[in-house]
Amino acid sequence: MRTHEDRIPPGIRLGVVRGISYGLLGEPEVFLPQVRALGAGTVRIFLFWSQIEPEPGRYDWTAVDHFLAQLGADVEAWVTLCSSSHWATIRSTDFLPPSPAKDPAVFGDFVRKVVTRCAGRVTYWQCDNEPSVPILFAGTPAEYVTQLKAFTAAVRESDPAALVVLGGAPPGAANGDDKAVFQYILENAEDDFDVFDVHFYGSAYEIPDAVQSCRDLMAAAGYQKPIVAGEYGGPVPFEFPAAFGHLAPVIEASGGMVGGGLPADWTNQTTDLDRRRPEHDALVALYARVDDLSPEVQMFVPDCPPAAAALLDRLHSRDVVIRNLFALAAGVRRTLCWNLGPETPDLPVTYEVMGFLFDRLRLMDYQDGELTHRYPAADTLELTAWMLRDATAVRRREVPDQPDLFVFEVERPDRQPLLVAWVRRPAVTGEDSPPVDFQWPWPAESAYGIDAHGKPLSPQVDHDRIHFPLTVVPVFLSANPVD
Repeated sequence: MRTHEDRIPPGIRLGVVRGISYGLLGEPEVFLPQVRALGAGTVRIFLFWSQIEPEPGRYDWTAVDHFLAQLGADVEAWVTLCSSSHWATIRSTDFLPPSPAKDPAVFGDFVRKVVTRCAGRVTYWQCDNEPSVPILFAGTPAEYVTQLKAFTAAVRESDPAALVVLGGAPPGAANGDDKAVFQYILENAEDDFDVFDVHFYGSAYEIPDAVQSCRDLMAAAGYQKPIVAGEYGGPVPFEFPAAFGHLAPVIEASGGMVGGGLPADWTNQTTDLDRRRPEHDALVALYARVDDLSPEVQMFVPDCPPAAAALLDRLHSRDVVIRNLFALAAGVRRTLCWNLGPETPDLPVTYEVMGFLFDRLRLMDYQDGELTHRYPAADTLELTAWMLRDATAVRRREVPDQPDLFVFEVERPDRQPLLVAWVRRPAVTGEDSPPVDFQWPWPAESAYGIDAHGKPLSPQVDHDRIHFPLTVVPVFLSANPVD
């Protein structure tokens, strides 16, 4: 089996995705200070062909230059270039879905100019996103491979040090139609990418299997390349069986686009976001029944009761820790949280199925026109990034006869070793379960801790073992209070 050179810069970095676009739905803003405040070491943005070259040969560098002006050596840049265009692609749109270029050479020339503009400043370049999802790439696997080859040639010519990212693999990449798409791409594009992007939605406990499945897909093609996580986030409604019955009419009204094909009569999602989507009325009806919904559905409804909103905040915070530990233990060294916040103030996504599914995953929100309000998960990401700073390895330690006990050891050569642990319980009702008496070998005379919600803890050390009552809330345990 061929193993390609791992060119990802050394170390572990937690990052964040700005959103589905940057400077497309509104004026490009300064947002890197917020990213840095979260402790993120990598940031990903989406740029569209339509916004950079709206007409043949006429370039608008406003968003690109605004982004570059904010970058420094402390944050890696990842740019996903989306092939949406009114004039240059098979399907005419300025937003979604991107589609194959009419002429790959023209697309390559566009990519070459963008990468040259950013040479030396952007570490990762990605050709579109989730090419197996029709609303994110309206083309065949063969068309994607053709486009990827033109993209990669342009990137490597313009900035040989940059890395090319294979378009993100969604949670279903190991089965069904998604698997067939990625099998074809991996078999026909071995030399056309440097890292494989896998997205972690659905149950966090499936992350190790998701990583292994993608490695198996590459192995079947005869090679291995590094895996990164360009998106992760949870909880989302489809994790909860109680939500399925409520989601079905919404997804059916939308045209079945989530995880399915693109209906022949589906109209493009354009930058005119005030246009009513087909699922609007189904979501209006669902939200009107908010008081009758179960907590695991209720918490995703905009302006839901405070208790449901607080429940989602707690689940979201715990999820940030759990997904990162599983991914890092599986050998993934870059993880990017979806997402920093809405694209613009008052973005009208309330009555869109994608908004219902993913909007509550935002880390921040606008307040008085500025992206300043932080949700609890933002604080958890900052805490997790701090605790994992300078980490070189994360390993899960199995606990005999306790399969629901999850323990991870984190190597930090220049800091005290770190232990992260929690108990798996049902997401909504598990908070009421009694704690588990957690004991683990401990190399120091003292121990300090903090949980995923930022609460300081007081673990005990006795006879070279740490003792702590463990719950569903992940805890960070170290011998040093500042760690």
